[in-house]
Amino acid sequence: MNDSTDVTLESAVTVRGLRPADFDAVVAIDAKLTGRRREEFFRVKLEENLHASGLRVSLAAELDGLFVGFLLARVFYGEFGRTEPAAVLETLGVHRDFHGRGVGRTLLEQLKRNLRGLRVGSIQTEVAWEDQRLMSFFQHEGFRPAPRLALDLALDDG
Repeated sequence: MNDSTDVTLESAVTVRGLRPADFDAVVAIDAKLTGRRREEFFRVKLEENLHASGLRVSLAAELDGLFVGFLLARVFYGEFGRTEPAAVLETLGVHRDFHGRGVGRTLLEQLKRNLRGLRVGSIQTEVAWEDQRLMSFFQHEGFRPAPRLALDLALDDG
């Protein structure tokens, strides 16, 4: 689907709230992007995200009735000592055939509209250092490095 005659599809993409029936499509797109099937991860995340707020922050993108992308986000009130609400974009997935054609941008624009309705002032996310394509997408959409340092602690048995 990616030839020189393809154009951006933003105006043709329909964004709606993510539904429980979207589970298989979400897992399939994610598996193609990550190389592994994460059914349990998405079972838990979809359950949390679909029941967290009256205004949907978990979204699906369709083109001509075909499920082509999704995002999962949550709103936190006062995490890590902050007093203002912030959204966390947990995952974003677009079917490979539609990369670079406005699907991710359309999902993110709807998310921003929904969050403004909740009076949420920022979106946070994490990107793997080696995922240059995703980092480039987020940079193009206005994301910048956070003024915080994320820390990990390995809990091994040794």
